[in-house]
Amino acid sequence: MPDSLFDSAACALAVTREDGTILHVNPRLSDWLGFSAAELQGRRFQDLLTMGGRIFYQTHLAPMLRMHGSVNEVKLDIRHCAGHKVTVLLNANQRQQPDGVVYDLALFGTTDRDKYERELLNARKLAEALLQEKTATELALQQAQAELSEAYAIAQRRALFAEQMVAIVSHDLKNPLTAIRMASDFLQRGERTAKERQLLGHIGQSSERAQRMIADLLDFTQARVGQGITIKAVPLDLHNVIQHAVDELRVAFPAATLVHHAEGLGQACLDADRVQQIIGNLVANSVAYGDLLQPITVTSRLGDNACAVAVHNHGPAIPETLLAGLFEPMTRGTDQGSDVRSVGLGLYIVRELARVHGGDVAVSSCVMAGTTFTVMF
Repeated sequence: MPDSLFDSAACALAVTREDGTILHVNPRLSDWLGFSAAELQGRRFQDLLTMGGRIFYQTHLAPMLRMHGSVNEVKLDIRHCAGHKVTVLLNANQRQQPDGVVYDLALFGTTDRDKYERELLNARKLAEALLQEKTATELALQQAQAELSEAYAIAQRRALFAEQMVAIVSHDLKNPLTAIRMASDFLQRGERTAKERQLLGHIGQSSERAQRMIADLLDFTQARVGQGITIKAVPLDLHNVIQHAVDELRVAFPAATLVHHAEGLGQACLDADRVQQIIGNLVANSVAYGDLLQPITVTSRLGDNACAVAVHNHGPAIPETLLAGLFEPMTRGTDQGSDVRSVGLGLYIVRELARVHGGDVAVSSCVMAGTTFTVMF
């Protein structure tokens, strides 16, 4: 190699004898180690290494050079004249000269490479930590999902059991309640004092309210646990059915003024008993929440291939926050108490009965116009 290239090389270069004696170095190696070229020439290359480097040189590096004639990228630590270590990568090649064998050494600094390797190692450790954290999070999520599914299944079984128990108890209550009503009706036929008749009237009204509650509970469990509420739709005179229902409700709610309006002509195909149940639930709701000083209006409408019934009452408006869930089970239009209110299933039953007829129910409520429930069939 020409001296100009040797001296101006970007890496540190040295030429040694077979025993490691330095014959020639370029300025870069001198700069790296803090020795002048004259100070390095004549010294053995292995004497510049740390103790570990000398051992490695004797046991591995020198034998490999003799056997293979070259080594590549061997990492070594060389002592600077000030005592600190300079880490380099060594490439060496054996070259035959007329006066014997020499080794051409090329040394490369590893500062940037070590920094890059450390960054890669840190990035790998971070990635492994994130992967471990992700795996742990996924396992925790799977466990939480399994626990949630199990809890949901248990809750479903408990809810089903509770609804079945409600159905059984509600059904079993019908017989003793019927006996109470029959006994009350029988006692009212005889001569009674005013006080006795008043008490018998309370018994009758309470038993009617209990019957409505039981009917709602049975329909609720049939809708939730059974095959759904069943109907027997037949052609009927809707106006007559509603009028008959209103007449019966006047007896059940003597404190309320019930008015029936009939609009349109024709027939409808509905279940008369279920329609009367719809009107009964809506009127009971109006009695519970409306202003009894003003009439409750029940309207039956017949039109082209459609019919509807509506119940309107005056009084406080239903709060906006309650309207969205008003037809869900156990929902009330207010938190205030009332003797005529049931278990909060009346409007839910109305919606289910409307849907089983192929229709639906809607509500509008404001302070000025009052509250109107409209069932479309």
